[in-house]
Amino acid sequence: MDQLITNILKKRNPSVVGLDTKLEYLPDFLIEKYCSKEPSLKNAVLAIQEFNKRIIDEVYDLIPAIKLQIAYYEMYGIDGLKAFLETARYAREKGLIVISDVKRNDIGPTAEAYSTAYLGKTQVKGVRHEVFSSDFITVNPYLGIDGIKPFIDDCNKYNKGIFVLVKTSNPSSGEFQDLLVQNKPLYQYVGEKVREWGNDSLGNFGYSRVGAVVGATYPKQLAELRKIMPNTFFLIPGYGAQGGKAQDILQCFDRRGLGAIVNASRSVICAYRRKEWEKVFSPQQFAQASRGEVLRMKKEFEKLWE
Repeated sequence: MDQLITNILKKRNPSVVGLDTKLEYLPDFLIEKYCSKEPSLKNAVLAIQEFNKRIIDEVYDLIPAIKLQIAYYEMYGIDGLKAFLETARYAREKGLIVISDVKRNDIGPTAEAYSTAYLGKTQVKGVRHEVFSSDFITVNPYLGIDGIKPFIDDCNKYNKGIFVLVKTSNPSSGEFQDLLVQNKPLYQYVGEKVREWGNDSLGNFGYSRVGAVVGATYPKQLAELRKIMPNTFFLIPGYGAQGGKAQDILQCFDRRGLGAIVNASRSVICAYRRKEWEKVFSPQQFAQASRGEVLRMKKEFEKLWE
């Protein structure tokens, strides 16, 4: 967690850009460039890779990290996974932290295999290889400590981190997460477990390698969970296109402006389609529009801390 926090302090910006990219989000000229003659999966992925890299080129000096939702790459098959890897590699080359939103979990050996793929190294005759190497991944706590411990072990071994789903931003999250268990909502119990799981892995800034995913769309629950998890770093989805506001998440930060990183995906990567930016930037300038939106977000947070 220390490297992520160091990047946040360096960039003076707690926001992360989610490259949750699919072909429909790209401007027409880019789709035509790669897919007009042969609308194949491979060519679609080439278009996505250029889109991602051009956005990274415009925003890497402003943000500490990117987040890659793997589903948007899996839908394009093997070529899509190659694009996932190439985007992660390129982001690291630019000095960015890579958060892989994979929501992995299983029991025992299977959890170990998932963790090896994303956080650890795969061994072949004594030679260790990084595969889907990520600085952080998201994980699902539903199976309990059996499904979490392998990830924590690799975090400690390889200096990585995880974000555990606690209270998600989607409208139906309350179907399970808000259920009362002995007069207390389930998400609070999960928060207590996340705090417990991270007690032995605090970094120099006082935050654990074991973070939490808490949605910006539920500000009341954000406040509750911050009290329950004072040393847990939050990954906050739901800002922007999903309706979360900067004012709602101010309570997640400490006096240093630390404690959370706020994800924005569509509001940034599709900024060129938004009314406030389409008047300024053409579709060919989609990456500049993304930069404009990142700067707007950054200023919004700076005003809150004045």
